[in-house]
Amino acid sequence: MKSIVLSGVVMALLVFSGCSLKEPAIDSETKEVSVPVAQEVQASEAETAPVENSVVDLGAETMAEVESKLPTVYFAFDKYDITPEMQAKIDKSAELGKTDAAKSFNVKLEGNCDEWGSDEYNFALGLKRANAVKKALVADGIDASRISMVSYGKSNPVCTDHTKKCWSKNRRVNFKLLP
Repeated sequence: MKSIVLSGVVMALLVFSGCSLKEPAIDSETKEVSVPVAQEVQASEAETAPVENSVVDLGAETMAEVESKLPTVYFAFDKYDITPEMQAKIDKSAELGKTDAAKSFNVKLEGNCDEWGSDEYNFALGLKRANAVKKALVADGIDASRISMVSYGKSNPVCTDHTKKCWSKNRRVNFKLLP
């Protein structure tokens, strides 16, 4: 009888204690976001008004115009290394980032993956891809404090067909400008 009462009390304590709220895990030096936080960021961005469609006037060029010139960097299956072709795109982005029109903006690198693999694996791979692009931009002279990263894993596809060509379009890093 005592064991039943004791187990009931233990169960009640577990139910009432619950889980505590966790603070986002952000490294203040590199602004890298952990995998669970990336999932929360995606959910919160869906609830807020999109920043991508806003227009910030810089005189000659707006934020949307500068962002439209930034290319997408693509990756091979299950890889996060930068090919020479993609390095040329990153070099072009770095040169654009050094112009007067773009110097006032920060850059968010969005790592994405195809639908293969678990959610956890793809969030980690997306972050590795974004980090590889960040390292290449820093090597080209962009200040690391202007760059933040997020991984969307496989949750942000641009193509939903089940073909190799479609999957290759989803293995990418997008550039987004932030005011």
